[in-house]
Amino acid sequence: MDIRHDHGADVHVVRANHDDAADLVAIGGAHSVQVLLTTSTSARVIANFYLGCRVTALAWSSRCTSPSTTDEWSIELAAAGAHFGLFQLTKAHDAEEEIFAFGGGLSGHHGKINDMAFCGGQSEDGWRYVATVSDDKMLLVWDLNPAFHVASPGSPSSSDAPPRAPPTAYVISFPHPLTSVCAHPSTGKEFLVADARGSIFLTDWRSDPDENGAASWRNSSVVELVEPRALADAAAGAAGRWAGSVAWRRDSPDIIGAAYGARFSLWDLSKLQGGKPNATGPTFPDGGTKFRWCSSYPDYFAVTTNSPGKGAVVHVHNTGYLQAQPTVFSVAPRPAYVRDFDFLAAKGIPRIAAAVGRELVVFYIGVES
Repeated sequence: MDIRHDHGADVHVVRANHDDAADLVAIGGAHSVQVLLTTSTSARVIANFYLGCRVTALAWSSRCTSPSTTDEWSIELAAAGAHFGLFQLTKAHDAEEEIFAFGGGLSGHHGKINDMAFCGGQSEDGWRYVATVSDDKMLLVWDLNPAFHVASPGSPSSSDAPPRAPPTAYVISFPHPLTSVCAHPSTGKEFLVADARGSIFLTDWRSDPDENGAASWRNSSVVELVEPRALADAAAGAAGRWAGSVAWRRDSPDIIGAAYGARFSLWDLSKLQGGKPNATGPTFPDGGTKFRWCSSYPDYFAVTTNSPGKGAVVHVHNTGYLQAQPTVFSVAPRPAYVRDFDFLAAKGIPRIAAAVGRELVVFYIGVES
């Protein structure tokens, strides 16, 4: 049975929790972020954060627990707004929602923030550092809990309660607009960063940058992958717009998938072919816009498009049968389309949470055998 949750405004971003709180889903809309507790038959709001701006990206911290597993549950995630500002969102079971704003103005991005991800792993770094990528061609890795704070003029005196230290950012500049950033639970020092032209960088953000800061992306890159057709289209001016969605398979740090234009691409870092994909296949004639791996069944991945030509549809592929036609799930008729989606990480039959207009639609991609 499908679950449909009306957010009250257009849903722009969907992120499921893939750690210990696998039944939680966060959705970002025109002015707020809601956190939903999902069951097999329902989705209930357990937190609502009013930001006052459109949400462009979301990321879950590793410090989350679900009401379904403990009475002392807690929520922590980060969000990006259309005004280029960032927010840390927290809520405990016995407290109200808290919003901590940072990163705006001169200290942060000056272009649309397209994606964000907390540092991989379950250590303190997994909730301390969050990475953001933007149209401004920069990867920023934010330290949400810096060890020191230099007081600014007009700040409270030492007799007052000290204010929270503002997060600090480590900056890596790239040559083109950035669309995706991913972390893997097996590593705390690398992020997977993708640009709009078809290049994907495995970036060691803890490495020392160049002294002059020039080409810092090249100094930090461990591996560079390429999607040849996307690069060729961009070089020829044939790319319709900035696009590209990249994801890291959670069960293997060697497997990477992406959707660029009208096809998907898969890379295996243990079998590199000069950075070219190990496998490719068609997606949508008008271009795939979102690529996601399934956590509970790692051989599955899905691709969507924001073209309303065929309505809101999701294509689900199996890596064991890449030459076969994908399984097509129709969520809503045209002119609706899937703006964003994610696989839920709960065990059992895989489910997808898709943003269609003002609704979040949660549906199974299989049945009990």
